[in-house]
Amino acid sequence: MTDTPGWASPSSSEPPRDDTRPPADTSAAVPGQSVPPHAAPAAPPAWGPGYGGPQQGGPAYGGQGPHGQYGWGVPTSPKPGVIPLRPLGLGEILDGAVSTIRKHWRTTLGLSLGVAVIEQAAVTGTQLAVKGDTGDLTPVLSALVSLPVTMLLSVVAAALLTMVVSRAILGQSATVRDAWRGARPRMLQLTGLTLLTGLIGAGVVLLGFAPMIGYLLAGADEPAIAALLFVVGLLSIPVAIWIWIQLSLAAPALMLEKQGVITALSRSRRLVRGSWWRLFGINLLSQVLAGIVAGIISVPFTIVGLVLGFDDIVGQVDAGDPATLPTAVLISTAVAGVIASTITIPFTATIGVLLYVDQRIRREALDIELARAAGLPEYGGTGWGDQTGQNPARL
Repeated sequence: MTDTPGWASPSSSEPPRDDTRPPADTSAAVPGQSVPPHAAPAAPPAWGPGYGGPQQGGPAYGGQGPHGQYGWGVPTSPKPGVIPLRPLGLGEILDGAVSTIRKHWRTTLGLSLGVAVIEQAAVTGTQLAVKGDTGDLTPVLSALVSLPVTMLLSVVAAALLTMVVSRAILGQSATVRDAWRGARPRMLQLTGLTLLTGLIGAGVVLLGFAPMIGYLLAGADEPAIAALLFVVGLLSIPVAIWIWIQLSLAAPALMLEKQGVITALSRSRRLVRGSWWRLFGINLLSQVLAGIVAGIISVPFTIVGLVLGFDDIVGQVDAGDPATLPTAVLISTAVAGVIASTITIPFTATIGVLLYVDQRIRREALDIELARAAGLPEYGGTGWGDQTGQNPARL
């Protein structure tokens, strides 16, 4: 397992190898023991040591019992941090994200709160500054002003939260200063990666709708042809989503493996290969859950804003002025956005990092490297040499 990329710095010249994990039905043979008969329990999973279960008199991993007694019971996977060190299920990924926020709330929520406040201040400040004077262009102007700020803040949040999650997996805590110290050298590259992936996705969609845009700009007004070209443009959206999932693990790879931008993109494609639908489903579910939480938070604030700004809305209608959102609505919406983003930003960011870790565990047995990095004695630099009694099989 030593030739696979390490947890913190796998930037060796040798390319990572896929599918290096041994088959799940491979038995962990112990020197001096023969393979049990067919009636014996199944062999332990290949991602951990084969401690004997209680029925054989030997302890599972972390259990109490004398050293030197090993059998064929299914071991308990080590869990030094927020996830067990083995291939993860959907529930474990979601639980790991929530546990990270709960156990390290000062850092995760503090980071996301700062990002959310700056982002909402940029959006709301722009809207209050123009006060609807730009008419229908007000939303466009707000987007143009807030988009660079939002992108930059998303890069900072993703970089810092990736470092926090990487330590939480090992059972370690990280302050904002620690996260910044670890993420700062890769910040510029992560910004370039974010720009590149965004341009790739937007370029695919723009290319799909280019025939319709060109047709309309040419002055043609045949509805049937325009509708057909619109359908053609819609077909580019699934392609953009496919590319998005293919490149979704590039940011964690860049931050944790200290890869370059192009290498991180290639790395993501290798890790996603064969698991596209699974990653798509988990990412989609996380976005839906985040949207539900944001919606639940925003509804009461929106109602309060409408009640406080009702007189302004009635006055605009009576005066025949263009409809603009009252100040009370803008402020209440901004407060709701800050609260929602404070919760959802670390949740979705943590899901992305855990998916990256899960894929590497499945393909490269990263769980062994993580256990060693967490300082578990069974995975120390001398392997099992520190154990007394009979030596089990080395990993």
